[in-house]
Parts: sequence; structure tokens; C-alpha cells
Amino acid sequence: MDDRLRTERSRTFGDVADVYDQNRPGYPDPAVRWLAGPASNSVLELGAGTGKLTGSLVAAGNFVVATEPAAPMLAHLVARVSTPALRCSAERLPFRAGSFDVVVVAQAFHWFDPKAALPEIARVLRPGGHLALVWNFRAESVPWVRRLSEIVGSEDLGADLELDALKASRLFGVAAKAQFRFWQQLDRDGLLGLIRSRSYVAALDQAERDELLGRVSALYDEYDNREALRLPYRTECFRAQVLKEPEPAPTAETQRDDGSVLFDFR
Repeated sequence: MDDRLRTERSRTFGDVADVYDQNRPGYPDPAVRWLAGPASNSVLELGAGTGKLTGSLVAAGNFVVATEPAAPMLAHLVARVSTPALRCSAERLPFRAGSFDVVVVAQAFHWFDPKAALPEIARVLRPGGHLALVWNFRAESVPWVRRLSEIVGSEDLGADLELDALKASRLFGVAAKAQFRFWQQLDRDGLLGLIRSRSYVAALDQAERDELLGRVSALYDEYDNREALRLPYRTECFRAQVLKEPEPAPTAETQRDDGSVLFDFR
């Protein structure tokens, strides 16, 4: 995704925070455990949105600090999960070096500028720590889901392209991969809300959006005979260890050169 499109699309999430929170699925528990590793890790979640993954990370026994750049999304997260939460971007993290065992990014890494974000992620990780990435993709093996993708666009592109930036940075080792599956039960409003929460749909003008949602509604009518449809997902997970030498003893570093504060969670 080029920088212009990344910026334009990312700005739409504040406008759809409510519908995002109501209709986006969470993540299966086995995937959460695989991403974060053993319980009681210190985890930084970037681009945490409304906290769909955050609550599961906390419930698994981790200490979690969540960040999100969009204020409306962050408001939902704070209401959902009792954990430290800050408004900031992945490209400029307000944490001291070596603060976290794990950095997790759910459904958001493609919104980052990797040339700026990856060095920051590597900086705040402890030696031996890892970066974990996860995406939910609609599984298009089901006929009605294939029809849905013909209307709204396919998501079944995988996340492997995002690993090119990870490899090019030379800051992380070879990424391990795991895949999990789950289902989301959707009534008509849930399906329409799910589609409305997508950035490419939110970016449409009103007439285009109404036309697209009308076609999705007609698809629901065509296939629904049990008051709800089951939407299958494929959850793709990646985990790569940071490559860095053991750090010297902690210093009194509390701010950057420009005077901005650095939080310490060590």
C-alpha cells in the first residue's frame, strides 16, 4: 500500500469506530496464546483499535500496554479493557528501550510505515523478544463468502507480502507462521456492519456505499434460511524474534532529545 493511500484509508477508522466495535470478530484463543507466548509476558499492542485482541491478551495472563492513534477507537478500548492505554503511532513509540517481551499487531501492520515503525518496535523489545502479527481473513471456500468477495473485494491475499518489509529491515529473524480457523455468526445487521467497518467501504461516497450495501443485503436474503449466516475465517499469525545484543544496565533515560516523555514499563 502506498503512503498516500495508507494515510487516506487509515483516517476512516475514527468515523466507523462504533460499527467496528460492534461487528468485527475477535481472535481464537489458541492464536492469542501462540502470538504472545507463555502467560505473564509484558506485551505492547500497537494499533489496538477498539480492543478486540487486547482483552484476550489480558485474559491470557499477560501485562498489556495498548496503543491506538484514533481517539474514537481508543475510547472503545478503554471502556472494554482495564489496562494501560495510550494514543500514539507505531512510528514514534513513547517507551524506553527494552520495555517489552512481545509486540503484537492485530489487523494493523499494513497501516504502518515499516521503515519508521520497525526500528521503533525493535528498540522497545528486550533481547530475545519477538514481534507478532495477526490477520483475520474471510475463508472463501464457502460459496456465499465467495459471492460476498465478488461484491466487496477479496481479502484472500494472505499476509506474506508484509513479511518483505520485516526481512528487509534486518532487525528480525525468520518469521514462524501458524494458522487457525473460527466462525462468526452474523444476522443481516451484523453482516452489513462488518462490511461498513472496512476502510475501503468507509472511503466510498454515500451513493457508492449505499449501492454496495444494498447488494450485500440482497446476498443475505438469497442465502439466509436460518436467521443468520456463519462466516468462516482463517487467522494467519506470524512471529519473529528481534535481533539485538543484550543491553547495558538501565539508565535514567526518561525523554527524547526533543523533550518528549518516555514511559518505563521495565
